[in-house]
Amino acid sequence: MQPSQLIFLPGAGGNKTFWAPVSDLITQTYSRTFIEWPGIAGVKENENIKSIDDLANMVANKLDRPSAIIAQSMGGVVALLGALQRPERVTHIVLCATSGGIDVSDIQTEDWRGAYLDANPTYPKWFTHYHEDLTNRLCTLDMPVLLIWGDSDPISPIEIGERLAGKFANSHLEVIAGGDHSFANAFALDVAPLIERHIAQAS
Repeated sequence: MQPSQLIFLPGAGGNKTFWAPVSDLITQTYSRTFIEWPGIAGVKENENIKSIDDLANMVANKLDRPSAIIAQSMGGVVALLGALQRPERVTHIVLCATSGGIDVSDIQTEDWRGAYLDANPTYPKWFTHYHEDLTNRLCTLDMPVLLIWGDSDPISPIEIGERLAGKFANSHLEVIAGGDHSFANAFALDVAPLIERHIAQAS
């Protein structure tokens, strides 16, 4: 099944333009939906959204047609939770530098949470307080999953991508040379073709 829309999720910083360079390079005429996080990066708060699960519900409500979900960092956790709610509507998943959702306590990573809270003291604490392990549920997602990681990312090193790759029924890992945690934006010329080729794969 091919998607009729692409849903783009930012990371915890809620950068509304993060995925624009990649989206602009995807040539197929899919409908595009760019998710924003209420209360983050200038987006108006929503009194009905108080947790990661609420964000996942918001994404799941956007799955009103066959959709591919493309997510950055902690947005990947929201993508997975939304897909677990309505897997029949998700044709493809793309996770870039996902930094949550599985136990990585034995992998050396740079903890981004303290700096994030210091820089954004008024932001909701959904992302920094989330530690749920989704490992036992990920194997139920059988749509094609593309994992893209940078080889110079201290927050989500390649070992996390490799571990995630073993949790899905149908996944593939690509590595961007020189990519740090924001590689999907900075290396859009490399990332966009990978995503477009992945989406062309039948689910």
